[in-house]
Amino acid sequence: MIQYLQYIVFLGAAISFSGTIFYIKETLSGDTKPNKVTWLMWSMAPIIATFAAVSDGVGWSVLPVFMAGFGPLLVFISSFVNKNSYWKLEIFDYVCCFLSALALVFWFITKEPAITIIFAIASDGFAAVPTLIKSWKYPETETGYAYIAGILAALTSFVAITTWNFSSYAFPLYLIFINTCLIFSVYKNKLKLF
Repeated sequence: MIQYLQYIVFLGAAISFSGTIFYIKETLSGDTKPNKVTWLMWSMAPIIATFAAVSDGVGWSVLPVFMAGFGPLLVFISSFVNKNSYWKLEIFDYVCCFLSALALVFWFITKEPAITIIFAIASDGFAAVPTLIKSWKYPETETGYAYIAGILAALTSFVAITTWNFSSYAFPLYLIFINTCLIFSVYKNKLKLF
């Protein structure tokens, strides 16, 4: 029975994809205004982390991490469809993009799986900052369901891990953290916390 638990990541992938579809729907309707820098860079880091984890022997438990990159790529593409879903980029967004890209360059230089994952997390984190700030200041421009789905999907990675090492748990743990921060930013006013 325990050997079959690793297949729960397919449930995680489905949850992640449902969050992506909902976010894309909200983007196409103009209700959500994604930050293009964030979503583009979010598509890169998890995909790189996926390849690094696979090269270090991680199996199906990396599927939610892959979906954490594939979904944002779809959101990034959809953000060009509806002009009402436009979010103006500022210098800070480009600085975060540069730092995110720089972390990806360091990944290319190192070629070590654990270090690659650290740089992928740094890249994803720098990419998240503009959306965290936007969500905090303008929560009405964001949709929290995608971030809730992101947490649920990342949690399935832990059920599927067969070898507990940094490569298998680091990125899913980071995804839980960053999605929690985003959910808090989007819903803080509705929860009457600030």
